[in-house]
Amino acid sequence: MMMDLKGKPLPNKWIVLSLLLGIAVFNHADRFLLAGLVEPIKAEFGLSDGFMGLLMGPAFAVFYSTLAIPIAIMADRHSRIRIIIAGCVIWSIFTILCGFADGPTSLAFYRVGVGVGEAAFQAPAFSLVAAYFPAEQRGKAFAVIALSVYFGQMLGYSAGPAIAEVESWRFAFILFGAVGLAIIAVAWLVIREPARTEPLTVRLPFIPLAKRLLKLASYRSMMFGMGLGVLSGIAFGYWGPALFSRNYNMTITEAGSAFGSAFVLPGMIGAILFGIVSDKLIKAGYGRMLLLAAISLTGATLAVLGAVWAGSLNNALLWAIPAGILGGGWAVGIQAGLQYILPDRMRATGTAVALLTVNLLGYVVGPWLTGGLSNFFGEGATGLQMSLSVVVPMGLIGAFLLWRGSLKLDEDRKTLHAGEVQN
Repeated sequence: MMMDLKGKPLPNKWIVLSLLLGIAVFNHADRFLLAGLVEPIKAEFGLSDGFMGLLMGPAFAVFYSTLAIPIAIMADRHSRIRIIIAGCVIWSIFTILCGFADGPTSLAFYRVGVGVGEAAFQAPAFSLVAAYFPAEQRGKAFAVIALSVYFGQMLGYSAGPAIAEVESWRFAFILFGAVGLAIIAVAWLVIREPARTEPLTVRLPFIPLAKRLLKLASYRSMMFGMGLGVLSGIAFGYWGPALFSRNYNMTITEAGSAFGSAFVLPGMIGAILFGIVSDKLIKAGYGRMLLLAAISLTGATLAVLGAVWAGSLNNALLWAIPAGILGGGWAVGIQAGLQYILPDRMRATGTAVALLTVNLLGYVVGPWLTGGLSNFFGEGATGLQMSLSVVVPMGLIGAFLLWRGSLKLDEDRKTLHAGEVQN
């Protein structure tokens, strides 16, 4: 039986996973809410696509990405759940403050605050899941966490605009932040930190650790492959509702609802299927799971391009089915792959080093580059289509890198763990 730091039995791992899922849902909902409310915020403050791209990308993601490193180092030495809870409180408060923004400058500042808080979730949470679940169950566990993206999209794209239509876009931010605070209060009462396999006092210098990891071909491939895949998916995910609104003469509420519902259900199905299949594939080696991620990302990228250039709303919704199913779980393979090769005492830090590149590419470059290219191509529906046609195919390069990484995964794990024994 697994014990906490005080030698007491841990709570049921599936209850813990459910609470982490709830936190993760609002981690993503608070991001996608801005994407769902692009048009009313643009109208009130008189902003361009380029500036909205900055708000969705760099204003949020620069601090989110860079602060994740020192926070992850803390998570490898201290209580991961305390760090997660502190971050959730911060991002929920700043989400509420977004509802009180009096202009683009204050809104950008509050989005920075959201990014600072959310930096405390991803790497500590992945490490915590790996501590609660054995290797043969991590595919399913990470697939459950992957559902948070789709629940978050559903809230951000559908519930947010619906609330804005009845009340205001400001009230949507306030409500989302308040619900986040309520969920974290429950998590604080239930989740406990598992005892470590090594003392928390064991310290690994960051620079030597990063160099050691970056020498591994599979680690580099997962880092850059996932980064380009996320860049492709987030670009479409953030700008998709605006594209639907412009292409098919829909209100932002209608567009957000159509976009969210079209991609959410297939995505959730894809995430669960990937988790189930990947847990079976690891019996033949974890590299098989990474290969499945590469194949899924390839198919999802091509299907997204089909949705971008669909001639009608019905055709776009049809393309959403393969895009969601194939795109729903591919990142699970990388998340589990990282935890597979990383020893316990470097899991959070090693994850954060990889996610620094992933988040800078995905959440900084993706939305900002798409908005900037849309400006260059003349905005409107065609400008946004042209922009996405440049950015989305970068997922194909990511898939190629994941395939390369799958060939070296088991070998690199042996190399990394052999170094642990020598230490």
